[in-house]
Amino acid sequence: MSSWRACLDAAGVRGRTERADFSAALRYSRRTQFAAWASVRALMPPRIQPHVLAAEAVALYTDNLCDRGPAGERRQRFEEWSGEVAAALQTGRSEHRLLRTYLHSSEALSLPRQWIDAYLAGTRIDLDFPGFAGEADFQRYVDTVSLPALMFGIASVPRLVPEECFLSSVRLVAQGTQRTDNLTDLFEDLRNGRLALPVCDLDRHGVTRTDLERGRDTPGVRALLEATAGNARASLDAGQRMLGEIPPENRPFFRFLIDVFHQRLDDVAKQGPALIGRRYRDTPVACLRLLIRSHRAGASTSPHPGHTAGRA
Repeated sequence: MSSWRACLDAAGVRGRTERADFSAALRYSRRTQFAAWASVRALMPPRIQPHVLAAEAVALYTDNLCDRGPAGERRQRFEEWSGEVAAALQTGRSEHRLLRTYLHSSEALSLPRQWIDAYLAGTRIDLDFPGFAGEADFQRYVDTVSLPALMFGIASVPRLVPEECFLSSVRLVAQGTQRTDNLTDLFEDLRNGRLALPVCDLDRHGVTRTDLERGRDTPGVRALLEATAGNARASLDAGQRMLGEIPPENRPFFRFLIDVFHQRLDDVAKQGPALIGRRYRDTPVACLRLLIRSHRAGASTSPHPGHTAGRA
């Protein structure tokens, strides 16, 4: 792992204020989402780490504003923050350290506004999450919420293919990660009155919302979880083609990202309906193994043993 000072030097961050701001973003990311911070620091090229962490810090700060308190308060906080972000993007200035850091990255790398605007629009939609009646509703959610969130975080990563090709691959990954999140977040979602599995999938397997809320272990519930996990796995497998669409030095990080979600799907398969009855947590030791394995794989684009294409 390169020193943070070396990363700032490699990224061309020279000014004292700018370096202090990037260091604040680093600390915020480490404190808020340690696993994500560690994967960036361990696997990303030094010159891109400050820029990825700048976007990550803004996203984490935004998510935290939207995760606390009654719905009305969350909406008010988000709208105030969204206005502050818009003003910063318009003027190129901000009193908020995390925003200043992102502005520096945006200017240094000529990042388009498309993805931060789409990310904020998607966050606004998610505040009033209505659930999914059918698969089409889920796919719209991926397009308006999941994909922009992922693209905002990785906008600074170079591509080796036309943007539309890369975007198609990232969308597959976003679809797979979102389905996985919908499974691993079931316990907390149901406690908060939210159900992120399409109603049509419940109907297909003869499962009711009450079955899920009560954590019932029935053949239908098992089939629902297995089918959702299988669809998530297929999307992740197909999306792994993105490894060949980015420079070799960036591949270990994205391999780790994809394999973390495969690991979560492995856990879903092991836990079955018991998953619904408790909060899901990643296993630190398993994550560390994936970090090491991704680092050793280097520039390879081949799937790891156990995560072969088509696995269900």
